[in-house]
Amino acid sequence: MKPSARVACLTVALGLLAAPPASAAERHDISIAQGRLGDAVIALARQTGTSIGMTDPALANLPVPALSGRMSVDDALARLLRAAPARARKIDGASWRIASAPRRRPPAAPPPPAPRPTAPPAPEEPAADIVVTASKRDTPLLRYAGGIDMVTDNILSTSEAAGGTATLLQRVAALSSTHVGSGRNKLFVRAIADSGFTGPTQATTGQYFSDMRLNYAAPDPDLRLFDVGGVEVLEGPQGTLYGAGSLGGILRIVPHAPNLGEWSGQVSAGVSAVEHGRVGGDLSAVLNIPLMAEKLALRIVGYGVDEGGYIDDRLRGLRDVNDTRTRGARAALRFAPDDAWIIDLTGLYQRIEGDDAQYAARSVSELARESTVAQPYFSDYWLTNLRIERQWDSLRFVSSTGYVHQVLAESYDATQPGGSSGLFRQQNSIDLFTTENRLVRDLDNGLGWILGMSFLESTSNIRRSLTYYGDPHEAPAVLPGVAVIGMGIPAPATGVKNKVREATLFGEASVEPWRGLIATFGGRLTHSRLSGKALDPVDALSDYDLARAEAQADRTETIFLPSFSLLTDALPGLTMFARYQQGFRPGGLAVDDQRVRRFRNDRIGTAELGIRSGQPGRDPVAFSANFAYTDWRDIQADVTDRRGLPTTANIGDGRIYTLEGRLVLHPARGLTLDASAIYNDSRLVRPTPLVRALHFEGQSLSLPNVASLGGRLAVDYRLPVGNAAQIRINGSACYVGKSRLGVGPSLGGEQGDYVDTALSASWSRGPLELSLSLSNIFDSNGNRFALGTPFDLSTDYYTPVRPRTVRVGMAFAF
Repeated sequence: MKPSARVACLTVALGLLAAPPASAAERHDISIAQGRLGDAVIALARQTGTSIGMTDPALANLPVPALSGRMSVDDALARLLRAAPARARKIDGASWRIASAPRRRPPAAPPPPAPRPTAPPAPEEPAADIVVTASKRDTPLLRYAGGIDMVTDNILSTSEAAGGTATLLQRVAALSSTHVGSGRNKLFVRAIADSGFTGPTQATTGQYFSDMRLNYAAPDPDLRLFDVGGVEVLEGPQGTLYGAGSLGGILRIVPHAPNLGEWSGQVSAGVSAVEHGRVGGDLSAVLNIPLMAEKLALRIVGYGVDEGGYIDDRLRGLRDVNDTRTRGARAALRFAPDDAWIIDLTGLYQRIEGDDAQYAARSVSELARESTVAQPYFSDYWLTNLRIERQWDSLRFVSSTGYVHQVLAESYDATQPGGSSGLFRQQNSIDLFTTENRLVRDLDNGLGWILGMSFLESTSNIRRSLTYYGDPHEAPAVLPGVAVIGMGIPAPATGVKNKVREATLFGEASVEPWRGLIATFGGRLTHSRLSGKALDPVDALSDYDLARAEAQADRTETIFLPSFSLLTDALPGLTMFARYQQGFRPGGLAVDDQRVRRFRNDRIGTAELGIRSGQPGRDPVAFSANFAYTDWRDIQADVTDRRGLPTTANIGDGRIYTLEGRLVLHPARGLTLDASAIYNDSRLVRPTPLVRALHFEGQSLSLPNVASLGGRLAVDYRLPVGNAAQIRINGSACYVGKSRLGVGPSLGGEQGDYVDTALSASWSRGPLELSLSLSNIFDSNGNRFALGTPFDLSTDYYTPVRPRTVRVGMAFAF
């Protein structure tokens, strides 16, 4: 049997074994006697396999009524607390916390009595208050001082889960990305974007899987979102709580935790077809297994996604060359010896394989190019994490330790005019170890404090080679100092190794000096040890040059990042806040014209004003607006060396003005309207001599990859059919504004300025769901990324928007 066939069979086998995500909507048989709230909570947690804590011990003595029947955890908590001065807050897919109800001001005058309806409509199922768990202090949304976007599990469909990061780009207006290929892209929040290439620079957006960091000096691993309870995007620098690499913000994926109480599962499958391209599909499976009643459970996830290609290579006579395949698996083991302890052990693996590059050439066709060689890539990603939590009423200890190994291998067409075929390869191998231990006190209404310490070690090895397939004596000069071997034998080119060790102390506290005014202050002290060296240096590099570059890279840095905010909800139904926070990235080594050079650390500070009212999805009207000013010093970005290859350098100081807003309407039962927009004004105010040398008259010195305008319009409608079925219709349109790929004439081409649309419909009854989705409805075309191969910057290459794609899917839960 061929390897590809064995992989397919394994994926199908995983699909036949799996099961549905346990969520707040999952129903359980519940029987609770009348009595104290403390006893009722213990019984509810045991019967549902969930974790339910209380912030105030006095709440345990509150009287609650008896409860019996089959219902969700949200519904059970709402009924228990209906007459109690307390409320439940959802922490994740299997955790809740009960806190005292917020103090309410009496209205100035009693409202007039409402007319009594003759037939009142059935109430919607109660929804838990929205809690920002990415704040690490379980802060209620209305008392969180900062911009945030949340995508919950009841919003994500199966087809969207298969889309991974691409789905989040459709959902969050402040989130953008490059489009080199799945597993190769960089994510940007707001306008904090540095470059479009993958190199030794650390990402500007921190990415997390629960409490575990996903990447460091590496691109977005693009994990598929199967069995995920939600995604939180915190905007603006998050240096105090998350440290280096969170300049633009952080993106946190919250997986469903194992359910200690019952077996469950889900299998989903879909078939997709892309216009002008090939057929694809996706298969996923989830299985939840209680191994020891109410104490030990295992949750397994497996999936496979095939995305059909749609770009032709006319020179080689091939069609649809850019197929992409993703295979992944995840397992989580939860042990809860008693109500105070939770121990989670998680492991995941994902591999992405792309048959060829994603770009086309307008001079050839909208969806075609002419290349002499294939340019495949792959991304291997491994993660293991151990998380331990201990709860004492309002005091909580969390320890998270994990390891990541990520390998990204890329290739570029290096063929020169008049020469035989050539291929340039680059492989980045990253090892990341992190551990964080924090003590948190969660008080009611967003008050409390956090103290923590962390350690991080990241090692990145970038190796390069040049393969020439012709006679070496006839090979044109491609890279200076690289001895071309020819006949398809790779010749090593200079690479780099960067290593970072960080030890950190951090803390944050929120107090309420006056009623309705919350002051939050914090800081992070980081001591970093940086080192770097050349890998496989070419003969043209002298020992002196190497020693000098490595001596510059070998250094220590100590950085303190302060933060503070003020928030007031003195006006009923309205929250206003002011916030300031910083972030930074360490420096390192990069290759420039086969020379090893150092780039310095960069630092960012953002001052922000915001206003918020209501909670999206809960209240009839919810809106938010933010204005931010960002000062960015010694910006790290990718430019091109004299051979056109990307290299990393400090390009100067910049400033960014950002204005964004969101309006969510819930005018009728089952209907939600969502509109958001973001405007950015970015500029290099103090460019370096290198950038000034690349600059020519009339070219804007705006920051690379920063779109000046973006927006999203969406509608979601859910219609009950009979007593057990439901129809759901969802549509969206997203606008991506203009931006530039990089700095300098060769990278100054425009990208963006297109609209991406999507429409989906589903019918569900009991455990069965059937769905139909359509993306890029009007089959529009646009440039998502302007670089094809760095060895040819004169051809009009571009990366087209994925053509119209239709998917038919089915999911079955048990």
